Amino acid sequence: MDKKRKIKDFTRNFLTYSSALITVLILLSIFIFVFNKGKGTISIAMLKNDYWAENFSAEFPSNQNKSFEMPSDLKKGEVFSRKYGFSVIDDKNTSKEKIIVIERIEKDSILNRANKTQSPGKKLQISPGDEIQKISFISSMGERKTAGMLVGDTAKDMILSIEDGSEINSMYFKSSSGGIYGSLKATFLLIFVSLLIALPVGVLSAIYLNEIAKENKLTNLLRNSIEMLSGVPSIIFGLVGMAILFPITLLFGATGPSILLGSLTMSAVLLPVIIRQTEEALIVVPDGLRNASLSLGATDTQTIFKVVLPRALPGILSAVLLSVSRIIGESAALIYTTGTFVNDDPKLKEGATTLAVQIWSVMNGEQPNFELASAISIVVLVIVLFLNIVFKLFSNRLSKKWSG
Repeated sequence: MDKKRKIKDFTRNFLTYSSALITVLILLSIFIFVFNKGKGTISIAMLKNDYWAENFSAEFPSNQNKSFEMPSDLKKGEVFSRKYGFSVIDDKNTSKEKIIVIERIEKDSILNRANKTQSPGKKLQISPGDEIQKISFISSMGERKTAGMLVGDTAKDMILSIEDGSEINSMYFKSSSGGIYGSLKATFLLIFVSLLIALPVGVLSAIYLNEIAKENKLTNLLRNSIEMLSGVPSIIFGLVGMAILFPITLLFGATGPSILLGSLTMSAVLLPVIIRQTEEALIVVPDGLRNASLSLGATDTQTIFKVVLPRALPGILSAVLLSVSRIIGESAALIYTTGTFVNDDPKLKEGATTLAVQIWSVMNGEQPNFELASAISIVVLVIVLFLNIVFKLFSNRLSKKWSG
C-alpha cells in the first residue's frame, strides 16, 4: 500500500510540476519572441510620433555662402554637409523601408531658413527626425539636379551630390511617422469612458445581488444570465454594438464607428467581470461587521455604503484591473465599433484604433510587420505590468488599513 501510495503521489507531483514548468516555458517563449522582434523598433520617438507622415515642400533663399565645421561627435553612418550645416543618416521606418533621416541641424543652417513653396515668405520648420525625399540643387555647372531617397541615393551619395553644387533650391520631405501616439491616446480614452459607464453599474448591480436581493428564482436567473454573458465571444458584442448601440451614439453626433460606440460596447463586455468580482469581494466581508453596524442604529443603506463597501474595495480594485487589462487586449469587438483606421488625433465621436487593434492592422496586410507589432506588444505588456504593480500596492495598503 505504501509503495502504491508513493507511486501515486510521485505521479501527481510530477504532473503538477511538469504542468507548471510547461506554462512558464510557454510564457517565457512568448516574452522572448516579442522582445527579440520588437526591441529594435521600440523607442521614445515611436511612442510620441504620429502614425501618418505629413508631406512638405520647402524652398530656400539664394544667399547660401557659408561654411560649417565638421562636428566631432558624429554617429556611425552620420554624414555631415559642411556647406549647408546639417547631417543625415540612413535608416529604416517601422515598415522596414529605407529612408534618409535628418540627424542634426546647425543653428545657421540653410534648413532653418526654409519657406513653404506654396506660400512664399511663410516660414517652414524642418526638424531632426524628418525624412528627406528629394532635394533640388544647382550643380557647379549651373544645371538643375536632384538628389535624395526618390532618386535612389544613400545619405552619403546625397550629401556628396549637394556638396558639389552651388546652392539648394527646394526640398521635399516628410515628418517622422510610424508612431503609436494616436492609438495610445485612443486606448486610454476608451478605458476612461468604458469604466465611467461600466464601473458604477457593475458595482451597484453586485450590491443589489449580494446585499439586497432575496434568494429566489429571479435572483438565480440574473446570476445565470451574468455567467452566460461572460462566456459570449467578444466579436458578437461587436456585432451587437453596431446593431443596437450605434443608433444611440448617432443621437450624440457619432455618425460611424467611434470611441464612444466602442466604450458602450466594452461596457457591456466588462459588466459580468465587474459584477462577479465585486460580488465575491462583498461575500468575504464578515457578517459580524454588518450586524455590528445595524445594532448601533445604522440603516441598511448606511451599512452597505459606509461599512461593507469600503471593506470590499481591494476586491473591487481587482475588478477594475481585470477590466482595464480586458480593454487593452480587446480587438475583435473594437474592429467593428471603433474602426481599423489609425487616427493620430482621436476624438470621442470619431473612429480610431487602440493598441491591440493597431497590432491587428499592421499584421493584416500582405506583408505583416512583426517588428512593429512586437514593439506595440511590448508597450501593452509594460502598461499592464505597471497597472498591476500600482493596483496591488494600493490594494495592499487598503487591506493593511482595514486589518489594522
